[in-house]
Amino acid sequence: MWHRAHIVILFVFGLSIGVVCSANQPSAALELTIEGEPVQGGLLFARTTPGAVVHLDERPLKLDAEGRFVFGFGRDAATDSLLIIQHKDQQIDYPLSVRQRDYQVQRIDGLPSKMVSPDQKALERIRRENRQIAQVRAGYTESDAFRAGFILPAEGPISGVYGSQRILNGEPRRPHFGLDIAAPTGTAVIAPAAGTVALAEPDLYFTGGTLMIDHGRGITSVFSHLSALTVSEGDFVAQGEKIGEIGATGRATGPHLDWRVNWFEVRLDPALLLNDRDQVTYP
Repeated sequence: MWHRAHIVILFVFGLSIGVVCSANQPSAALELTIEGEPVQGGLLFARTTPGAVVHLDERPLKLDAEGRFVFGFGRDAATDSLLIIQHKDQQIDYPLSVRQRDYQVQRIDGLPSKMVSPDQKALERIRRENRQIAQVRAGYTESDAFRAGFILPAEGPISGVYGSQRILNGEPRRPHFGLDIAAPTGTAVIAPAAGTVALAEPDLYFTGGTLMIDHGRGITSVFSHLSALTVSEGDFVAQGEKIGEIGATGRATGPHLDWRVNWFEVRLDPALLLNDRDQVTYP
């Protein structure tokens, strides 16, 4: 089954909302089911009539043969969004009200200046590595490995949360898009959901030992600052299988895991995907 729902919306259009149909050849009702909450950082699961064309605002969405699709909202998503479903002579225009959130501000001082303001050589390396990661995130597979939901990838206190803004050595930086778990170097990291290892790099500039897992349908996880990688690119990993060990590689002030989840380029909140959200104390 799909991810645990927060809300379930089921509309059979043609009953309560009018649809455009041919006067001489009426069509079967066009269905839309949405599971999940429209919220900044959230991921939703939906299903409509197979063969339909779906857009989120102006963005085309990919459907599987059964009409299922996913879509998400980033940290700063606007309040209003529009889901448009078209099939033959019918169309659904379904407005979504995206819940807005407040985020924390975190100060970190004492970082080496080269890690806060990289030199030109380092910038070239960073751009090259960012292209690698972006290429993985742009991929789409028909896998439904994410269907069982997500579990925490490591044990330890939560030391950083999604959406928080970091001020490094007094300079405001990009918001944090992951869930940080603090634990000693060598602590096991497990796959939060099944998928295929799409990237395994032992030493990236910012993220050090880095793994990415493709969970299917444009959903990917990235695990940063690892001291060891125990799987390789192309491996299929089951939920709960060990994939690496926590470390302090790359730009890190201490041993921890930075776990991030994307839907293509849209950065999601990992805490909102967990089957048991009580594992995370979250504002």
